[in-house]
Amino acid sequence: MDWGRKLVGIISIALFTLAIMNPAVQTFLNIPNEIVMFESDWEDNQASQAMKDRLDIKDQNQTKVKMTENQKQSNTTVKVASMPAKQTNIKTLPDIKVVPGGDSIGVKLQSDGVMVVGFHDVKAGDKRASPAREAGMKVGDRIVEMNGNKVTQLEDVVKEIKAAEDADKLSVKVKRGQEEKSMDINLHQSTDGNVMGAYIRNAASGVGTLTFYEPASGKFGALGHVITDSDTKKPIIVDNGTIVRSSVTAIERGANGRPGEKQAVLSTGSDVLGNVTKNSSFGVFGMLDQNKVLKRSFYEEPLPVAFANEVKKGPAQILTVVEGEKVEKFDIEIVQSIPQMHAASKGMVIKVTDEKLLEKTGGIIQGMSGSPIIQDGKLIGAVTHVFVNDATSGYASHIEWMLEEAGIETYADERAS
Repeated sequence: MDWGRKLVGIISIALFTLAIMNPAVQTFLNIPNEIVMFESDWEDNQASQAMKDRLDIKDQNQTKVKMTENQKQSNTTVKVASMPAKQTNIKTLPDIKVVPGGDSIGVKLQSDGVMVVGFHDVKAGDKRASPAREAGMKVGDRIVEMNGNKVTQLEDVVKEIKAAEDADKLSVKVKRGQEEKSMDINLHQSTDGNVMGAYIRNAASGVGTLTFYEPASGKFGALGHVITDSDTKKPIIVDNGTIVRSSVTAIERGANGRPGEKQAVLSTGSDVLGNVTKNSSFGVFGMLDQNKVLKRSFYEEPLPVAFANEVKKGPAQILTVVEGEKVEKFDIEIVQSIPQMHAASKGMVIKVTDEKLLEKTGGIIQGMSGSPIIQDGKLIGAVTHVFVNDATSGYASHIEWMLEEAGIETYADERAS
């Protein structure tokens, strides 16, 4: 009798295990009570595909998923093989659409305060030293105040040092990261006037690519990576900045071990395209003057965006400029895409496959950062870095992180539910 019960138990466990391992049963158990999709997908009757993507179905024939969509009731009925039918609610979100860029732009940043980029020693008695360094100042500090007066540009520093001509000390306030520090600098008196013993700078400029802008608000994103000071390698904290038109005049081809570069001239005066308000690890962001936007060579109308979990390995295109101001489309391959749940700049590995672009640039070059990536009619990301040892390949960022940095709603909480 005991053996009989044990045998029945063993058979029951075996049957249960086989049932659980069955693809159809697994698919049925994974059917969510609700799926979230955007309005355009709902209008295009994409609920079935959204469900299949959500279930991550590998063998469509084996599982035999049958779906009936009901737009009026915002739900769908899912039938998997011989399993009971199950209803799933559909939650729709407003579409997120932006206009892809590709334009070559110049970026001009003014730092918040005046940045210390180095020190120089002066001779005082029998020793040489930098008064600023001796007072505790460090490379990367941003001078924001001198003798109680606000400092925003180089001229302010010169003015305050001259004003302290008869004083032995100069009271200085600096920002070191998020921390504020005060110090007194014992000025060195030379024949040419007072000397602080520090090299300073408060502006930076460079060339990159516009990634996108939102027509309704004018919000834009560009570059795909942070702008750092050339000497300190520290991110520039932006007080104000602008993006301007840029025309590519020459290309220095890249090669393995030696990244290439776009050589370009920056426009001046009234050619300012917009204001920069943020410099982050995902690029520069701000507000675009849409009256000065170039006529689009591609995609004059906004495109929908695709999030990290929607990006697929395979063909895609980038938009960028390799001559003058003409935006062109080039073929690339998405080699790898990480379905990131949290913001990270290296979300994709890409490879240039376009023969024309390879002939012209050798692959990914400096100045191409921020070039928008298009796949299946959706904006999916931006070029960020080239591999030093393989000029044809590099990293790219998923577009959702740039959208968030630009202050564009991505419905992250709703999509995660």
